[in-house]
This record gives sequence, structure tokens and C-alpha cells, in this order.
Amino acid sequence: MHDGCTGPTSDGKMVANKVRMMGFNKQAMPMPLEITCSNCEHTFTMECFEASCPECNMVYAVTPCSAGDAANVKSAGIDY
Repeated sequence: MHDGCTGPTSDGKMVANKVRMMGFNKQAMPMPLEITCSNCEHTFTMECFEASCPECNMVYAVTPCSAGDAANVKSAGIDY
């Protein structure tokens, strides 16, 4: 059982783990977000609650409750 969208969300690995635990990592977001990779600065469209930069494989995640704003997307690490 999960606790919804509550809990720590400041660390990208924690967000990615939470989204995976909830089973939302491969689920499409209501509205895709344009993300600029913090590692290589490539811009790409994040369509699922977890996504990887197509240039460098930096993993990004956001909880469903926070998916309306790209500022809430957190990086978890390359190939995380």
C-alpha cells in the first residue's frame, strides 16, 4: 500500500522509487511536459511519469499529483 503523493519529493531517486512503487512509471501523464536535461541540456518531451533523456539517459520522475508543472520533475541519475 502506498501513501498517495505524500512523502519526500525533494530527491529524484526517492521520487522515481515512489512512482515505480505506485506503478505509474510507465503510465502516460495527463499532459506531456517539455524538459531540459540538467545533465546535457537536451530538450525532450516527458510523456510518462518516469522518462529518460534520449541523449544521455538521465532519468526523470514526477508524482501524478505534481505532474502539472515541469518545476516538480526531479532527476534521479543516469540509467537509474
